[in-house]
Amino acid sequence: MQEKRLKEYLRKAIHLGSLIIPFGYKYLLGFNRRLGFSILLAAFCLSFIIEFYRHWQKSFRHTFYRFFGRILRRHELRDFTGATYMLFTDVICVAFFEPTIAFCCMAYLSIGDTFAALVGMGMGKRKILGTDKTLEGSLACFASTLIFGLFYLPPTMAVVGALAATFAELSIVPIDDNIKIPIISGLALSLANIFV
Repeated sequence: MQEKRLKEYLRKAIHLGSLIIPFGYKYLLGFNRRLGFSILLAAFCLSFIIEFYRHWQKSFRHTFYRFFGRILRRHELRDFTGATYMLFTDVICVAFFEPTIAFCCMAYLSIGDTFAALVGMGMGKRKILGTDKTLEGSLACFASTLIFGLFYLPPTMAVVGALAATFAELSIVPIDDNIKIPIISGLALSLANIFV
């Protein structure tokens, strides 16, 4: 149990480190969409090639597991890693969402998913709808994404984005959170942007 918790803490530290992507897009690239898209697409293609070799080449698989095996979840042994899903979704966000919305929904994944997991594991007592998700974790997801959103979005949009990210994180739809959270929150923010 302790090993599992340590593994999850390590994963979430890496997850929080992925904030370098949205912050790099905003502050280093100045929301240069073409360049951001090109860099993320190249990173996704590299990640996809690594996934291919990991699944089909035995010696490479052993090397990959030596470095990353400790933080992989069981389903990632047969499926893509969360990093590959995240890079794919970041490409979609930059391509289709207005830059500030893309920035926020990519950051929501890093922040909301991390706080939901850490608070849920550390203080979560009330399970939601028979899942392993907890009320405390979901409230942490909402609060952390709302606080972040208030720095970059109008208050109404910040609430909409935080609610959408929390709903996506809580959802039991069998799609990786690294896809659900940015896409659902990005769509919600894009719709809110029309009316706010």
